[in-house]
Amino acid sequence: MSTTATTTDGLPTHPAVVREQASSETMRAIVLTGFGGLDRLVYTDIPKPLPKDGEVVIQVKGFGINHAEIHMRKGEWAEAAEVSGIECVGIVDSCPGGEFPVGAKVAGLMGGLGRTINGSYAEYTRVRTTNVALIESDLPWSQLAALPETFATSWTCLYRNIQLTAGQTLVIRGATSALGQAALKMAVATGANVIATARSKDRFPMLEELGAARVEVERPDLAAHIAEAKRIDAVLDLVGNSTILDSLDMLRRGGTACLAGWLGGLAPIGDFNPLARMPSGVNFSFFASPHFGNPGFEVSDVPLSDIAQQVADGKLDATPARAFSFDQIREAHEAAEAGAGGKVVVVMA
Repeated sequence: MSTTATTTDGLPTHPAVVREQASSETMRAIVLTGFGGLDRLVYTDIPKPLPKDGEVVIQVKGFGINHAEIHMRKGEWAEAAEVSGIECVGIVDSCPGGEFPVGAKVAGLMGGLGRTINGSYAEYTRVRTTNVALIESDLPWSQLAALPETFATSWTCLYRNIQLTAGQTLVIRGATSALGQAALKMAVATGANVIATARSKDRFPMLEELGAARVEVERPDLAAHIAEAKRIDAVLDLVGNSTILDSLDMLRRGGTACLAGWLGGLAPIGDFNPLARMPSGVNFSFFASPHFGNPGFEVSDVPLSDIAQQVADGKLDATPARAFSFDQIREAHEAAEAGAGGKVVVVMA
């Protein structure tokens, strides 16, 4: 955790907190006092973010818990702000540039949140305008909080990278994760034929209930055992580097494999020579949600309001697996780390 000062007990204070100390208003926040266990998440009062041009101050109403934040808490990532949280939903408190009206419902994600700037584990957070999108909906905050990171990432992978259409056959590897479940729901709603993978057969019924045409046990050589090998239109690979080459092997000519997760670990692909290893005529695509907010990846490009409407209409299910209150952050982290079977969210009182 990068630092410019320390607290009275010697623990690091993140630069973002130091810069905000000129603000006279305070807010409740969950501060990461150091790397380690759940006891490192501590409630305290810190200055409310000051509005700046090109940014939006959001009154946080809810946020999702992500594996990235668990890695940050443990010190397993290079970047971690003192206030964690890479996504949120809430109400615009201030927007000096006028890009979003005060009082509007919005979603904010990435743009350094929880990594290089203070994130959403607080009553207010400040987000770059390119990392904010309107989310006009009457859904409860618990369902809206389940949308930003998982559904925005799934939508981008499926409809920008893979360009999924009705009737295509899609394999989702790592489908039991929150991201995998969101992608499965969206692909089924599109009319795709989805083959999902899970590490154990006890998760098969859940994936079949979500609409998977078939479920396969995840294995590193799935391409050699799947009946549709060489006829698959697309693979969304959330297992990661350990399986992506196998995913490429099962594609038809012109098919696309999109790598977007690392459930199988972060170890790199050893001695990868595309000339010798990649099948001819297939496409290797990649997306990482930290790119949201960069040119070409504005969060407003994702139709979050339309996705919320599909949820309201019963075409998509965004019910979180577990929902906790703001004062239950340790319980929320514990549930997410243990595998809650879907998205874990925190809703403000």
